[in-house]
Amino acid sequence: MLGVGAAALLLLVSVLRIPIEATGLVTCTPGFSEDIYHAVVSRSLYKGQPLLNVGFSDCYRRVVVQYETSNPSFRVLRDGVVYATENLRLSGKQLKFAITAHAMQAQERWQTAVKLTVRPDSSAKHSGQKTWKSTDVVLPQNIPVIAFPRLPLEHQGQLKRQKRDWVIPPINVPENSRGPFPQELVRIRSDRDKNRSLRYSVTGPGADQPPTGIFSISPISGELSVTKPLDREQIASYHLRAHAVDLNGNQVENPIDIVINVIDMNDNRPEFLHQVWNGSVPEGSKPGTFVMTVTAVDADDPNSSNGILRYKILSQTPGTTDMEGSPTYGLSNTATAVIRIADVNDNPPEFTTATFYGEVPEHRVGIIISNLTITDNDHPHTKAWNAVYKITGGDPTGHFAVPTDLISNDGLVTVVNPIDYETNRAFVLTVIAVNQVDLTNDIQLPPQSTATVSITVIDVNESPHFVPNPKLIRQEERLPAGKLLTTFTAEDPDRYMQQTLRYSKLSDPANWLKIDPLHGQISTIAMLDRESPYVKNNMYNATFLASDNGIPPASGTGTLQILLLDVNDNAPEVFPQEVSICEKPDPNAINISAVDTDIDPNTGPFAFELPDSPADVRKNWSITRLSGDDAQLSLKIGILDDGIYEVPIMIMDSGNPPLSATSVLLVKVCPCDENGDCTSVQAIVAAGLGTGAIIAILLCIIILLILVLLFVIWMKRRDKERQAKQLLIDPEDDVRDNILKYDEEGGGEEDQDYDLSQLQQPDAVEPDSIKPMGIRRVDERPIHAEPQYPLRSAAPHPGDIGDFINEGLKAADNDPTAPPYDSLLVFDYEGSGSTAGSLSSLNSTSSGGDQDYDYLNDWGPRFKKLADMYGGGSDC
Repeated sequence: MLGVGAAALLLLVSVLRIPIEATGLVTCTPGFSEDIYHAVVSRSLYKGQPLLNVGFSDCYRRVVVQYETSNPSFRVLRDGVVYATENLRLSGKQLKFAITAHAMQAQERWQTAVKLTVRPDSSAKHSGQKTWKSTDVVLPQNIPVIAFPRLPLEHQGQLKRQKRDWVIPPINVPENSRGPFPQELVRIRSDRDKNRSLRYSVTGPGADQPPTGIFSISPISGELSVTKPLDREQIASYHLRAHAVDLNGNQVENPIDIVINVIDMNDNRPEFLHQVWNGSVPEGSKPGTFVMTVTAVDADDPNSSNGILRYKILSQTPGTTDMEGSPTYGLSNTATAVIRIADVNDNPPEFTTATFYGEVPEHRVGIIISNLTITDNDHPHTKAWNAVYKITGGDPTGHFAVPTDLISNDGLVTVVNPIDYETNRAFVLTVIAVNQVDLTNDIQLPPQSTATVSITVIDVNESPHFVPNPKLIRQEERLPAGKLLTTFTAEDPDRYMQQTLRYSKLSDPANWLKIDPLHGQISTIAMLDRESPYVKNNMYNATFLASDNGIPPASGTGTLQILLLDVNDNAPEVFPQEVSICEKPDPNAINISAVDTDIDPNTGPFAFELPDSPADVRKNWSITRLSGDDAQLSLKIGILDDGIYEVPIMIMDSGNPPLSATSVLLVKVCPCDENGDCTSVQAIVAAGLGTGAIIAILLCIIILLILVLLFVIWMKRRDKERQAKQLLIDPEDDVRDNILKYDEEGGGEEDQDYDLSQLQQPDAVEPDSIKPMGIRRVDERPIHAEPQYPLRSAAPHPGDIGDFINEGLKAADNDPTAPPYDSLLVFDYEGSGSTAGSLSSLNSTSSGGDQDYDYLNDWGPRFKKLADMYGGGSDC
């Protein structure tokens, strides 16, 4: 086996545009394409009529030729169109003349012959043909003339088409012409311009359609010109249509088609499709083995030598090749080709083990149950290495497939169709692995490897299913409760699990049914009614659930469809229930109908009758049956007072047995205008708001007023509470600590705002009878006049300060405006040097030496500050 390597060949390929004769395929000789040109013409020819086209090929040597004819009555345009220079009438059956082409820059001559054959019986058709006026347009000798086909005489104002006598040859125009522009191409004429003035026009792409403005025509002379250079690579040919009309715009000739072909010039360089081409060659390839294909494109005409390409290898690495010298023509381009040696399939794939295993739950699809691994010594990710797996046995029903993992090249055993455990419990598959390409012929090894895949199917609890589903039964309506309708049971597909099914109701819109949980018997728990809104098209649907006791449990649903058969259980009613009639009816009759919610045959035809009571019904009204469903209520008296009258009508249906009922028809009698429309006040009021709407509006207004009143009361109460809170604390009588503003520098002893006389025990205490009930707050203004206390004795009273503090403590605890119990009061430190006095000591108005406050130390931490100020142990 040849070693796998990568040999890089650098090819410089040149694409040359060469003449056809250089290719060796077709030999091109300048000259006419035919030795003798044949044309069938009419006996009468008119001036400027084109006859045929003589094709001259210069083999793209840019040879400019000039044509001459042996008969002066005919001339040849530069594009090879032969036309008549005067009006002629051919006497014989044939006319021959020679055409000579002279090279303008070389002494070369080419000659051909033209043979004109007169069409049989053409003289009668063209005997009346008119000739051109010589004064209309003078035809130059080098511009061809295209004439409209001659038409027969007009018949009943219509033009009838006649088969044309010739096919108008295409006009050839070289691309990239330098002008001058506009350049005349051809002249279009009609022989009808001898008796009238005509106007010529052209339509089509290049004229009046995009790209517009390329071609133009003189409306009087009919000279068709090109106005700009043409590009064959953009548009290779133009298809125009010429028209001739009179001054009124009426068509005098059928339009003719003109084809203008753009002659290709060698103005485009060939281009490779890619600058770098990558190819491959098998190892051990013999000389002459195909390697790759490189392609270049040329925008020029591929059917001419301008677009025919030739490829050559200019150089290669490593090594060189002998280049055959040959003349080159046209333009050239180069590209680079890199060739790598490709691996061949000389190593077959081999499974890593003979048997693979897998398991799959039943009814699962799209899962991979086993990975088949192989080894292959060929180059990875090539056709010689890529494996293809096929199942050759063990899967007759097509449950499995073995696609290839594109990365690891493993075979993925995949479930493609669901498997039923009750049908197939296990599979043994035979799988082969082959490469995408065949082994080479010189390898003496089997081309494939075979393995066995053992698959176990796992049983899964499946949902039970009702049989049949849906189930349709027929039952008459009005069936009472407690009647058995049917038995609706389900089947469990898990035959080997021996599970128990239980039934329940899932959907019963009207709540008419119940189901036995063990046996599936469905009974009624209410009367069936076909006219129920839950019944659609006489069909009532109920859904039931069947559940097994598996792990996990599974359930299935079933639909019971009850087709309810109608019974005559609904009496007919009058329709409409309210009608209006004028007080002077003309005619004095009202058409009414009967409606019945039952269906045929328990409906019409209906019988209409007025009851005997009250007596004024039959006295004022009469009823006449019009059809099976309609009747007419007539007024017996001439004038009826305004108002609403209740007319009872008894209606009977045609059921078996028939049902009848008395319906009340409300007849509104009102004065009418001349058009028969009611004009009563009641009708106008009825068109406004109803009673319910008026009541709702009044309730909304009352509720809104109540809300406003409650809001005002709440505001008043809040103001009173605010004023009461302000009266609770009087700054002048408040003996507690006050927070004073220190916005004055100095100011005296305002930092000690205490009424220390209140701390002293008076000798004469207020008697208990005068003291009000409850605890008196010290921050309240006393109602009675303050008592005048005598001077205190020098000896302090032990309960003096204690009673005061207890009363103040209770008042503070019950005060809602007091600060929290354990609150941390933070005061800004003003620094030293303040003009205000220190608050660290509190002096009494009297001498403090005659009082003993040591017992304050026993009152706890809440009175520690007061004990420090007045207690013993330190000098304040």
